[in-house]
Amino acid sequence: MTQKKHPTPPQILSNNVVAKSRLFTVESLDLKFSNNEQRQYERIRGGGRGAVMIVPLTVDNELLLVREYCAGTNDYQLGFPKGLIDPGETPEQAANRELKEEVGFGAEQLEPLKKVSMAPSYFNATMHILFAQQLYPQTLEGDEPEPLVVVKWPLTQWQSLLQQDDFTEARSVAALLLLMKRIESGSCE
Repeated sequence: MTQKKHPTPPQILSNNVVAKSRLFTVESLDLKFSNNEQRQYERIRGGGRGAVMIVPLTVDNELLLVREYCAGTNDYQLGFPKGLIDPGETPEQAANRELKEEVGFGAEQLEPLKKVSMAPSYFNATMHILFAQQLYPQTLEGDEPEPLVVVKWPLTQWQSLLQQDDFTEARSVAALLLLMKRIESGSCE
């Protein structure tokens, strides 16, 4: 199926930083669209390195998840290990490091499932979702303010995971569904 795409993005007439924190820069953009309509948008500019989310599967067919504090919702959420890509790292290297920091395992096999954007209307961040297999025990010191709770979830019960009140983060839900699509396609070792 062919879909018509816009030939060019709107022209940026001005770009001003309106706020800045340790993690984010908020910009105000004055835009001119191809039909000469002008609008002002705001966006959050991230660090540009991207992030990773890892869907680890043990030899016993258990998913490894973490329960950690989320400041945005002021509660604890269940989700897959994730983190920023450090300077000089590939997504695979970052995924292996985050696995070791958050769940105490490394992976012999990391397979990209999809690169996703997060709120692209307002934020220019991307996340690489990777499937991790052939896990081996290894830990690294992480940057979490408190120990994360590691939760093992039987892969055969993946649909009940979707029913959990604390499994709500869209990226984790998407990662689980991408993994199940991959497994159901029969291409999983």
